[in-house]
Amino acid sequence: MAGGFGTRLRPLTCNLPKPMVPVAGKPMMEHVINLLKRHNFKDLVVLLYFQVKQIKDYFGSGADFGVNIEYVKSEDNYGTAGSVKNAEHLLGDRFLIISGDVLTDFDLGKVVDFHTARNAKATMVLTRVENPLAYGVVIADDDGRITRFLEKPSWGQVFSDTINTGIYVLEKEVLQAVPPKTEFDFSRELYPGMLKRGESLFGYVAEGYWKDIGDVNEYFRCHQDILEGRLSLELDGNLLKRSEAQIWVGRNVKVAEEVEFKGTVIIGEEVEIKPHSRIYNSVIGSGSSLGIGCVVNRSVIWGGVEIGDGVIIDEAVVGRGSILEEGVTLEANAVVGDNCHLERRCKIKPNVKLWPDKRVGPESIISSSLVWGEAWNRELFTDSKVSGTGNVELTPEFVAKLGAAFGAFLGKGSTVITSRDAGRSSRMVDRAIISGLLSAGVNVQDLRTMPIPVLRFVLRSGGESGGFHVRRSPVADKNVDIIFFGGDGKDLPTSKCKAIERLFFREDFRRATVFETGAIDFPQRVIENYRQEFLKSIDIEAIRSAGFKVVVDYSHGGATEVFPSIFSGLGLDVVSLNAYLDPSAHFRTETDFQQSIKQLASITKSLGADVGFLLDAGAEKLSVVDEKGDFIDSDRLLLIVTSMYLGSHRAQKIAVPVPASVGVDIIAGEYGVKVFRTRNDHLAMMEAMQAQEVDFVGGTKGGFIFPGFQLGTDAMFAVVKILELMAKSQKRLGEAKGRWSKLKMVRRRVPCPWVKKGGVMRELLQFTAESKRELIDGVRVMEDDSWVLVIPDRRQAFFEVIAESWEKRKAEELVESFSRRLLEWQE
Repeated sequence: MAGGFGTRLRPLTCNLPKPMVPVAGKPMMEHVINLLKRHNFKDLVVLLYFQVKQIKDYFGSGADFGVNIEYVKSEDNYGTAGSVKNAEHLLGDRFLIISGDVLTDFDLGKVVDFHTARNAKATMVLTRVENPLAYGVVIADDDGRITRFLEKPSWGQVFSDTINTGIYVLEKEVLQAVPPKTEFDFSRELYPGMLKRGESLFGYVAEGYWKDIGDVNEYFRCHQDILEGRLSLELDGNLLKRSEAQIWVGRNVKVAEEVEFKGTVIIGEEVEIKPHSRIYNSVIGSGSSLGIGCVVNRSVIWGGVEIGDGVIIDEAVVGRGSILEEGVTLEANAVVGDNCHLERRCKIKPNVKLWPDKRVGPESIISSSLVWGEAWNRELFTDSKVSGTGNVELTPEFVAKLGAAFGAFLGKGSTVITSRDAGRSSRMVDRAIISGLLSAGVNVQDLRTMPIPVLRFVLRSGGESGGFHVRRSPVADKNVDIIFFGGDGKDLPTSKCKAIERLFFREDFRRATVFETGAIDFPQRVIENYRQEFLKSIDIEAIRSAGFKVVVDYSHGGATEVFPSIFSGLGLDVVSLNAYLDPSAHFRTETDFQQSIKQLASITKSLGADVGFLLDAGAEKLSVVDEKGDFIDSDRLLLIVTSMYLGSHRAQKIAVPVPASVGVDIIAGEYGVKVFRTRNDHLAMMEAMQAQEVDFVGGTKGGFIFPGFQLGTDAMFAVVKILELMAKSQKRLGEAKGRWSKLKMVRRRVPCPWVKKGGVMRELLQFTAESKRELIDGVRVMEDDSWVLVIPDRRQAFFEVIAESWEKRKAEELVESFSRRLLEWQE
């Protein structure tokens, strides 16, 4: 059984399937195979589900390990019994089941003898433990026949200390009770059913060592059991005995004479240990190196780890490929994931876990786990945003510390504006950040539930030092986003985000005394002020005279608190959808989005409305259907709005992100207007409006920045400006589509591990060196009648390839060609 995710063993299983996690220098599953071989089990079927390739690549046919291996991969999670049923065609009349991620020295031959002697249909291997709560408790009579079985009982149900180890001997006929291609479990379904039917289900209490390595603590304990002699495993290398130590040494190991060993030490191949180091009861993986004067006590170091001078590792685990610079300290139960880089003299406090690929700055003190996943990679911030799983990665403790770092960056006595969406997790995170700010002596103006554009407006018109907004992520169901703003209402620039990040990691920020703690206030008249300035920036009479009928879907977002009062002054006939706050409704899958658009289109068409608008929950982005009920994708919407804007306003320069359609250049050329292309992020769009002195900024994701009111995208203002453009041009959006429907844009995502992105970009630059190209954000290559853009995603492990042409076939060919090369360059 080798299909588990190993979730509880993270961060050690972030890059490895659980059976491949090394124990005493070998994958767990290799120890299991050695045990099976020792008891004459040589024909093995390995059941796979998660991260299949690493297991198959390592063990292959099994010939190198003295066994024969066949593999079966489940198409879905069929449960324990269901997975075995899925491999039924490869099984004999009697077979043994064992997990690929347990450590045991049970005599499996005795188990089979017991099973045969009692003519059993199924035999569980049992053992006795001090705390049986986490396991299935089993009660058997004197002959071993099982009379009662409880899966993970409460203490009130613990009638025995005898538990199920997950090792079974079965007759093949037992699988007749297991439905195919269905989730079905031994402990929850199969064995209770056998008991009810009175079938011969037996339990054999085995003698010896057994440990289910369920979490990092068990992983640590099993190593100490091995090193202290409680479990005997087959270890590689030569055994060297000294007065106070026995050392298993692999090939090509270089150990200075002045190194002190105590207890049992396991050293892999190609390891170098420099003078004056002390190593006690520890494992050092192959290819690792230790500098001068290191101390490694009761710890596990995986392969390829570089350890500088004077490093202290005390009862900790270090993942493969990590770098620990001079003077680093790891305290008890610290876990460092793969490929982390700990700079000089930083300290990892007890029980802290670092997920893979983290970089910790010099002299930092890390006292809370950095438990984010691959999306965060090596940085806390992506653009001006910190994102993570609510209450798992973004815990109250974590975000309170983040708030304190933000407050220390702004300085004591500063004032911060905050807002959030209606989600319960957003409220929790918002209040935790506020606590951190107050602890730094920063005052807080809390707008509570309010859309992002209103927060930007308040910041731009006030004297505050910065702000933040907390929301449920619109792209990941369990995630929460924290978006940071400067005192001007713009997204916080990268340099300032980095400064906050350094304070967060170093933990050397100042805390306020009890007399300096910040204060909280709740501003009044915010909506009234926003509405007043909003209406000053539009042509109210033009909109009123048009007499539009409009359908608006609020997506249960904060705009419901603001927008209706603005509509009331414009003389519009408005039909509102989802116009109330719903804490659970902020995440939309692609299917949900398409359903919302379908509903909006149907209502718009059936009511004979002039246009339908869908606001995202944060009221920054806009989706639109025309008067015919046809959805206008964001690329076409940009072209329509640009054309209508330039047709009714005098302009000299406009800005669009790099992926914007070439149609923008064509439209601008007709009006003698220059086009400035920006990076594909919101901050770049805002900077273009301000620094480049452009007259209009159009986004590729449904966001627009019009001059005169906001520095950032505001979906509410965009709705009214589009209505104003429709009124002035006397055209509805369906009439303005025109020739732009002939331009075809094709997109594709190409997976790429984080560690390979830089190398792929290097290959891409070399490949396009002779082409006409732009290097603003990614690589954009222009041809006569088409273009292609290859851009690495900032948040996830993939590249996006976008191509546009007047012929769809040409765009598809470009995307296919570059996607294929991206995969080749990864090799």
